[in-house]
Amino acid sequence: MSALTDVLALAPVIAPVLLAAYLVGSIPFAIVFSRAFGLADPRSFGSGNPGATNVLRSGSKPAAALTLLGDASKGAVAVLLCRALADPLGLPAYLPAWAGAAAFAGHLFPVFLGFRGGKGVATFLGTLLALVPLVGVATCLLWAGVAFLTRYSSAASMVSAAAASLALTRVGGPPGAMAAVIAMSVFLIWRHRANIVKLLKGTESKIGQKSAPSGAAPAAAGATPIAAVSQEPHIER
Repeated sequence: MSALTDVLALAPVIAPVLLAAYLVGSIPFAIVFSRAFGLADPRSFGSGNPGATNVLRSGSKPAAALTLLGDASKGAVAVLLCRALADPLGLPAYLPAWAGAAAFAGHLFPVFLGFRGGKGVATFLGTLLALVPLVGVATCLLWAGVAFLTRYSSAASMVSAAAASLALTRVGGPPGAMAAVIAMSVFLIWRHRANIVKLLKGTESKIGQKSAPSGAAPAAAGATPIAAVSQEPHIER
């Protein structure tokens, strides 16, 4: 009860921090950079996922790389900024991990895209790198190894997420990190449920496999990338 009482007492401080982290996580970098490079909306082709792997299917490696960095930075910035402010503001030690998870939730359920976002792989890795750098680096290397061997981003992502959770149960981490990483891993794998079916059927797209955009409408003249997002109809995926 004392822990719950402490959380409730700190709610006026915790809630704004988590909301800010969620809003940062909601920034749709895949769409922002696709529009900046004159590409089609990534929700209109391939997996329909607004993430770096699907942007790569457009054929633009720079746009995909910037999307990857942008999405990863959302989780890392949330953790590092919250950690930097923890002592001056008297924030609880577990809040940086919660902030990273909130940014991850923002990527999955972004307010700017009608709560229909990506799968969270890059944001998960960015959060993990900031929370537990050694485990984060090992997880990134594992992702790269599985992706190199299989050419499947989905397989690499799920294996890496599961391995990161297992690693934290053995090596530990800062307060709140284990619970946050396990929760993110579960959601990440759940978001890949359609990919699991495709992997079993042998129909999953491989990394770098191009997809022809299907009639995506260009952004309105003078519209900002995020503002133009609201003009696009959602395409079910």
